Amino acid sequence: MTSDQSSTGLQLRSTVKPEGAVEVSLERVPSPEPGADEVLVRVEASPINPSDLGLLFAGADLSTATSAGTPEAPVVHASLPPEAMRAMTARVGQSLPVGNEGAGVVIRAGSGDAAQALLGKTVAILGGAMYAQYRCLRADQCLLLPEGTTAVEGASCFVNPLTVLAMVETMRTEGHSALVHTAAASNLGQMLQKVCTKDGIGLVNIVRKAEQAELLRSLGAKHVCNSSEPSFMLELTEAIAATGATLAFDAIGGGKQAGQILTCMELAAARTAASYSRYGSTTHKQVYVYGGLDRGPTLLNRSFGMAWGIGGFLLTSALQKLGAEAAQRMRRRVADEIKTTFASHYKAQLSLAGALHLDAIAVYGKMATGEKYLITPQR
Repeated sequence: MTSDQSSTGLQLRSTVKPEGAVEVSLERVPSPEPGADEVLVRVEASPINPSDLGLLFAGADLSTATSAGTPEAPVVHASLPPEAMRAMTARVGQSLPVGNEGAGVVIRAGSGDAAQALLGKTVAILGGAMYAQYRCLRADQCLLLPEGTTAVEGASCFVNPLTVLAMVETMRTEGHSALVHTAAASNLGQMLQKVCTKDGIGLVNIVRKAEQAELLRSLGAKHVCNSSEPSFMLELTEAIAATGATLAFDAIGGGKQAGQILTCMELAAARTAASYSRYGSTTHKQVYVYGGLDRGPTLLNRSFGMAWGIGGFLLTSALQKLGAEAAQRMRRRVADEIKTTFASHYKAQLSLAGALHLDAIAVYGKMATGEKYLITPQR
């Protein structure tokens, strides 16, 4: 592609308005000339992850969404509830680009050896502002994809796969031996099941529908608990006892599930206690909340002794804690297994303008299992 063809490109941007609304629109922005250690990527695919929706819509009530502009250049407005508006004070008036990750072809490269080595290659990229036709970034922010891998196949190389591997590495470094995972039929959950099967790690999956349980079993899951069943707490306790899981990663956040997991961990630990203690078992039980599918308060019924913890889990912080060597090893594994363990599946592909059509927003805005969307900016 020649320089003038990529000198500008469309980019999706989100702005919180002073009147208590978010505006999402497309803008034509210049594509900077790469510096010595930079490359210009023609972005061909970028997923809509739950982590993208917070920046995209700023916590707006999507039932209030309206569309103006044209089909080719829509402008979406949605109202922010008062509590969401208070949280967005620092964002008011700022037009922000959106999109954590993606993949595409390097069409221009700086003079540095690392940048030149990527010229013409298909790469996965992480660095924000990916809902755009072109993205300039450092060469070391690119992951060279194996020969024959398409941008669509490599678009979700970072957020979900690295989160999965960071969960497993965290389990090992903190001295746990098995995991519990909620909302387990998601794209991320399916990857986690594949990794745990391959690496021989005990995994307890929590879902809320029978068909989700069957999906995971088809991937080799041995322990799947349906939270909508009356026997859920009993089955969860049995699964935790069977695996020895003392660490959980919770994608839901709000509600009572984190507390239920800690309770079942305590019940499982009590089975092997040598004597009674009014302070509960001495086995440490840990839940990390990494998602917010339920924005309500996290409810804990303190029925799990005193040896427990609950905290947040953010990929960037986890990678810093695990170190550069571990992060590089995880990135390489993702690239090697991108068509198997870390393959992603999408409900539909959307153009940049299509991502702002109200019917599409109504679907991907729900963050429902099996309804993940992919933006293809060059359409």
